[in-house]
Amino acid sequence: MEIRQVKAAQGWQCIVDAFALFRKNPLIWIVLFVVYFIILMAVSIVPLIGPPVMSLLAPAFTAGFMLACRDVEKGEELELRYLFAGFMHNTGQLVTVGGLYLVGSIAIMGIVMFAGGGAILGAAAVNGMQGGEPPDVAIGAIGGMLVALLSAMILLVPLLMAYWFAPALVFFNDMPAAQAMKASFSACMKNWLPFTVYGLAGFGLTVLAMIPFGLGVVVLIPVITASIYTSYKDVFIFAEPVAGHTLDELA
Repeated sequence: MEIRQVKAAQGWQCIVDAFALFRKNPLIWIVLFVVYFIILMAVSIVPLIGPPVMSLLAPAFTAGFMLACRDVEKGEELELRYLFAGFMHNTGQLVTVGGLYLVGSIAIMGIVMFAGGGAILGAAAVNGMQGGEPPDVAIGAIGGMLVALLSAMILLVPLLMAYWFAPALVFFNDMPAAQAMKASFSACMKNWLPFTVYGLAGFGLTVLAMIPFGLGVVVLIPVITASIYTSYKDVFIFAEPVAGHTLDELA
């Protein structure tokens, strides 16, 4: 495996390439994601265990979307069953990726709460105040909350970098979860400039998508998901993806 360093402009190009994949089957892409979000909401509302379970399963769903992207690129018809393809190959390692991400998220939350929990609670109390200017103590609490939130974002970035390519690497290349997350982090670090361009472009597109009553989101979410696949293709060089399986072979 070789990690390629791509040009900054590729951060935008991978979104363009992802939109080209979306344009081939726009209606089915939208249906796939509607079904996915229905599943997401149904699982997440289960008290206590719902959100953690969904975090564990999310990489398997992502892997299904990656296979859909690969096959659409090859001219295959997009089908609803691609949504569950990630549960047919390397499922255990995909769930492990979700578990590592979940543990990392909980650890970050714990660090932030330990470091700035008092400030967050203080800001919450200030939020309940009415009338008059907030006192200096309240202003300090709000400032502390902002620092805590900024710290959370800074800590989350490396975790997201490790997660970004991991489902594709596990599914297509049979990598163990920890190795896939390490390779994903290395790839993002090596291509920090195109990923910065990607992030800025994604932010701008999100703002545009929200303008028409948020209707653009139904296009943006499939495109951003497909961009994981297009960026994976740009950054990683393999002789041939291990999982050359078709959907029928997986089934």
